[in-house]
Amino acid sequence: MPAVDIPQGRIAYRVAGPQDSTLPPVVLVHGLLVDASLWTATASALADRGIRSYAPDLPLGAHRIPWPAGTDLSPRGIAHLLGSFIAELGLTDVTLVGNDTGGALCQFLVDTDHSRIGRLVLTNCDAFDQFPPAPIDLLVKAGRSPARLRVLAAAVRVKALRHSIAGYGGLARDPLDAALTATWVAPLRADAAIRRDAAAFLRGISPTDLLDVSTRLHTFGRPVRLVWGTGDRFFKLSLAHRLRDAFPDATLVELPGARTFIPLDEPRRLAEEIALAGAARHGTTQRSSDC
Repeated sequence: MPAVDIPQGRIAYRVAGPQDSTLPPVVLVHGLLVDASLWTATASALADRGIRSYAPDLPLGAHRIPWPAGTDLSPRGIAHLLGSFIAELGLTDVTLVGNDTGGALCQFLVDTDHSRIGRLVLTNCDAFDQFPPAPIDLLVKAGRSPARLRVLAAAVRVKALRHSIAGYGGLARDPLDAALTATWVAPLRADAAIRRDAAAFLRGISPTDLLDVSTRLHTFGRPVRLVWGTGDRFFKLSLAHRLRDAFPDATLVELPGARTFIPLDEPRRLAEEIALAGAARHGTTQRSSDC
């Protein structure tokens, strides 16, 4: 994987799609305890459409490059990391895409500085004061200590626990790849610095902070596309309705039966919706089958 140095540290990322693409670049933002591999199938589908995408590994517990001690790894701090990453790569008119916790980070980023963002695509994700929703909030509280994170990471070495409803199991419609989920928890098990980073992020999560951001979502006047799985037991469709109403120019697309991990459940359909979002600012007349 390539990596780039930004003022806060070094960040690894995945890139896919033609280097000479004239379509808006896409930045894919993952959530807690996963890495950029969540987006592999979606990025491949975007590349088939001639779209270049960038998926950074953020310090959310599955990353492999520790960040310098003292780095601001609060949600707004990571939004600054994202902004620095986008700026360092020289990207403009970006289609910013967020999933799960990554959707909250995207909201923090557009609240902080959206000068390089052309449009926003949010899949099932945290919003308002559901940051995170129950019962995931119990995991967040438990993980605020690196020592407790070590215990949790050791427990999920076992596939049955890792894929249980208390782990990744409730986040996807289809059976998860055990090798993939094992790679997600490996850094947390092996490296104390990774546990330190993840615990710092978890300590920085505050529902009131994201609720405060929601009061300013109306100032983001660029196109927003909400691509929401209706089978999600954590991020309900009603949350998508609230988000749609919070933005001045938002479209909601429902994906029946899909759950939180839409990049795994519906990668090609998600790529189609991301492409449609980008086309909206390029004067094309493509239409989604659900729009």
